[in-house]
Amino acid sequence: MAQNRDGRRALLLVNPKSRRGSESLDAVIRRLEVGGIEVTVESFSALPEIARDIVRLRAGADLVVLCGGDGTVASGAFAVMESGLPLGILPAGTANDLARTLDIPMDLEMAADVIVAGATRKIDMGSVNGHGFFNVASIGLSADLAHGLDAGLKKRWGRLGYALAALRVLGKARSFRATITEKGQKTTASSMQIAVGNGRHYGGGNVVEETAAIDDGHLDLYSLEMRNVWKLALMLRSFRSGRHSAWSEVRTARCVNFRIETEKPMPVNADGEIVTSTPAQFLVHPAAITVFAPAGSAAGLERSSQQSANA
Repeated sequence: MAQNRDGRRALLLVNPKSRRGSESLDAVIRRLEVGGIEVTVESFSALPEIARDIVRLRAGADLVVLCGGDGTVASGAFAVMESGLPLGILPAGTANDLARTLDIPMDLEMAADVIVAGATRKIDMGSVNGHGFFNVASIGLSADLAHGLDAGLKKRWGRLGYALAALRVLGKARSFRATITEKGQKTTASSMQIAVGNGRHYGGGNVVEETAAIDDGHLDLYSLEMRNVWKLALMLRSFRSGRHSAWSEVRTARCVNFRIETEKPMPVNADGEIVTSTPAQFLVHPAAITVFAPAGSAAGLERSSQQSANA
């Protein structure tokens, strides 16, 4: 087992409504405790409770552990950043794209071992209208998908649930007019979807952009500007590899902030949850959060000096 670092106190927040959140965490908690981490478990029934729980209980913790999907982790993003505490992730959602980006194992006990080992790295956080996200925030198709994917379908069918909902969304898809502002320059587009990525993976393993990283200090935007949405079927492989910019129907840009305006307010999906609507201001917060990740998983790995002080 990973190195014992005695004296750490973990605030473990659990989402019992996530796809795997109803599983017993006894073995996971035991893994943490054997590794010298005292665990306080706090469950929540709605995402807004996460930030409030972190603010309320952070004084008694040396690290925060979030058990749930990408939406769970994103909901706690600003509270974790403001607390200054390192973040542990137990991926118990459907897609778990942030865990994928950070090479955190999908097995919860192995993910607990990563936290016990204590290797950390600094990662960027994105925000849209003041709501945090780690993977992607988008307008259009994926927002429609998030709106139409009920919790029961997602929990019962997992990724297949996404596919079933996607077929319904694609059948009704329509383009929309948007104005994208980047570095003071405005561009008008007719798009099926505009996505702004902070990390590397999204949508169950798609790649934001071929060279994208979660600690590169910028955001990557793409806009799907096509007449026939079913052409997406031909483009799927390029989205899995992040090489979609090769298609003429895909507009791409890289910047530290974007503003997107639409003729009528449209919902914005951030890491699988509808959090706000257009007009939308997207920002990157470089090196905002310290997160536990496997040693050697990516550039930027470090040992948290704050952890050493608390141990």
